[in-house]
Amino acid sequence: MRNKHFSHLITMAKTLVIIPTYNEMENLPMLLEKIAVQGLNLEILIVDDGSPDGTGDWVQGQLASRPELHLLRRAGKMGLGTAYVAGFKYAIANGYDYVFEMDADFSHNPEYLPKFLDEIQNQDLVLGSRYIHGVTVVNWPMSRLLLSYFANMYARWATGLPVQDATGGFKCFRVSALKSLNLDKIKGNGYSFQIEVNYKMWKKGFRIKEIPIIFADRVMGQSKMSGQIIKEALFLILRLRFGNVD
Repeated sequence: MRNKHFSHLITMAKTLVIIPTYNEMENLPMLLEKIAVQGLNLEILIVDDGSPDGTGDWVQGQLASRPELHLLRRAGKMGLGTAYVAGFKYAIANGYDYVFEMDADFSHNPEYLPKFLDEIQNQDLVLGSRYIHGVTVVNWPMSRLLLSYFANMYARWATGLPVQDATGGFKCFRVSALKSLNLDKIKGNGYSFQIEVNYKMWKKGFRIKEIPIIFADRVMGQSKMSGQIIKEALFLILRLRFGNVD
């Protein structure tokens, strides 16, 4: 059981959950409720890329009655990495202590949020990992699972990054550490974004810890995975391996 005083300190911290969205109307309302019932006093920033299904419009309509909810609206699909960079800049500008990355499709279970906040008290970056206790992925086709698993092996081999799951997108940053990154020089925009940020945090000597999560593939909506995203990640890893990284 968590110490009550420690729990109080966590809930008193100013924490932002960044959730990028593109056509997530089927998932987002329920996800926000699942986050709320954790009782962690979290604020949530939706970064919506002009969702044709009305996701951004729905969030806009919620803002007046939900002070914990914030919205950045963008004109169209600009990519995962730029969405998170925009969210990081928002967190820094508005004085948050911690900031989460989290998917909108329930592949990242809100029940893990308290564990992340426990761990970030003594870390600078906490990663939700699918590969530190075997493989904890549910409902992925074997082809995608193998692609993800071997991409992580390749990333570790090529860069030396000492984490088992470099491409996962469920994570929590200490904002004071995140400030040290030159956010304008982050080039990755798909899953390569996750590798790049992890690598830069590691090279700067920040404390990184992985915690096990069970990752479940989305039930509703469509995956954003594409061949271009995979190609981008492979080239980004080579750039990190052989280039100068700021």
